[in-house]
Amino acid sequence: MPELPEVETIARGLDPALRGRRIRSVDVLDAISAPQGPKPFARRLAGRRVLAVRRRAKLLLLDLESDLVLAVHLRMTGGVTADLDTDEVRRFARIRFNLDDGGFFVFTDIRRFGSCQAFAPEELTSWPFYASLGPEPLDMSPKLFVERLGAGSRAVKAALLDQTTLAGVGNIYADESLFRAGIRPQDKTSALSAPRLRRLHKELQQVLTQAIRENGSSIRDYRDAGGNAGAFQNHFNVYGRAGEPCRVCGATLRGAKVGGRSTTYCPKCQPPSAV
Repeated sequence: MPELPEVETIARGLDPALRGRRIRSVDVLDAISAPQGPKPFARRLAGRRVLAVRRRAKLLLLDLESDLVLAVHLRMTGGVTADLDTDEVRRFARIRFNLDDGGFFVFTDIRRFGSCQAFAPEELTSWPFYASLGPEPLDMSPKLFVERLGAGSRAVKAALLDQTTLAGVGNIYADESLFRAGIRPQDKTSALSAPRLRRLHKELQQVLTQAIRENGSSIRDYRDAGGNAGAFQNHFNVYGRAGEPCRVCGATLRGAKVGGRSTTYCPKCQPPSAV
């Protein structure tokens, strides 16, 4: 958290708000959020105009003039707001970007796991984390999805969460798409037929698209670029609902650990696959 839909929502909100505006100065309020060093980081960004804001996987990317990219890794509780001055923003502000028109945007992070870094394009593509990212799930063909997830023999949920297999999916949208596809999270990918994987591909894309349309999911602290909460949490079928009745069949939802991650599924709607 935030996952692909939340980062996409933030990017779509920031792009019209920041495009064409120039960064006058940068105030690094917490050095841990600027691993390249507060002063070098601030100097590199000063005077650059924002050309566009986009997303790759769970990364927020701001394209700046003179071939520089500001990469914001939100991790668990990071966020970026534009021209928003609230008690919460001030309390958790880690880096403030001051604009030449008197406005600003702020990187906030409650748990301080996120970071902001400045890269030239060739530096970004050679950054090991960025270079390891798999294809975007919303851009993948069913054929490629089946090829990448069907390879090997591991729990299908672990495959969905592997950012080198496909990029941007986290716990929420893995659980929800597996429920809609009728696939148990613990099932081995080798036990899933190509038609079942194609259905998972379809359901995953529909879940992600719906979540983006609903502004993402706000469970605890996520807010978009304007400080607004998401609404997709109102449509959760399984995520975070272990012990509650299934909204489709009424069976008690079960909790488990898959690949070290908390998982919820319905024992009736998601029967185990025969190996």
